[in-house]
Amino acid sequence: MAALKDKVKTALQENRILVLGTQVVLGLQFRAVFEKGFTQLPQATQHLKLVSLGLMLIAFALLITPSSFHRIVEQGEDTHRLHHLLSRILTPVLTLLAVAIGLDLFTAAEKVAGRVAGLGLGVGGTLVGLGLFYGLTGVQRHRRAPEIERRKAMSRQEEQAEGKEISVKDKIGHVLIESRMVLPGAQALLGFQIAIILQESFEALPASSKLVHLVSLSCVALSIFLLMTPAAYHRVVEQGEETEHFHKVASRLLLAATVPLALGLTGDCFVVVRKVLDSIPAALVAAGLNLLLCLGLWFGFSLVQRARRGRPVGSRPAHA
Repeated sequence: MAALKDKVKTALQENRILVLGTQVVLGLQFRAVFEKGFTQLPQATQHLKLVSLGLMLIAFALLITPSSFHRIVEQGEDTHRLHHLLSRILTPVLTLLAVAIGLDLFTAAEKVAGRVAGLGLGVGGTLVGLGLFYGLTGVQRHRRAPEIERRKAMSRQEEQAEGKEISVKDKIGHVLIESRMVLPGAQALLGFQIAIILQESFEALPASSKLVHLVSLSCVALSIFLLMTPAAYHRVVEQGEETEHFHKVASRLLLAATVPLALGLTGDCFVVVRKVLDSIPAALVAAGLNLLLCLGLWFGFSLVQRARRGRPVGSRPAHA
């Protein structure tokens, strides 16, 4: 039976894989709107690309949520509640990714071989993804049910010792993993944002959209600076020593980095939706929903959970 800290570490590593893949695809989807071939797609297909982008944004917001939960609610401690959250996040994320990739397959196949082929490849790709994510895993879970129940029983016994804090070394290791989850994708996104400026279609954007994109680019750059600062701080200030002070600083910098990252994603969401739909109100609504989703999941959800955790055991909210 793996120790709780090892299970959390593995879950964070698995979450990191999904975050990196999602962020790179997300950047490519932002850039696709500015390619010459995008304007040649049927209008319905362009709208489907927006749907795919929206699904990827939701998936990304969900994947970052455990990091903020770990920092705000658990204060960097490894708990069964964090491990369960990391596991539960997978179900909606994998569904969103399968559907989004299916939509992108439809777009590619429609352009090459026609709408019927596009529907076949898009639906087929989505079903293959869902089959692997849920069919294969569901069958194996059923076959291994006795062993799973045995592990659950052992896990419940472990929960009695959950109050014991993990070492500073392990906490620092986990906050650095969470920083590495966000940093490479943010760097890739910044690269796509810079490349977009060099696209011919970018010149056709209204001046206000260009300005919003520039602000978004600057926000993502700020997020990258914040994510890279713990490495410098650890070397210069702490001389490589693992201290509780460094863990707190790294946690705060990680949380701070998510704010400009959310703003950067929101700004480019506005630019893309406005370009495709040619509607400022629709772009404002989409951007507002994206910002609400990111900040709501990363901070609202975690702060509510921390407030609930702070109540005395057995206490109930007072009725008006």
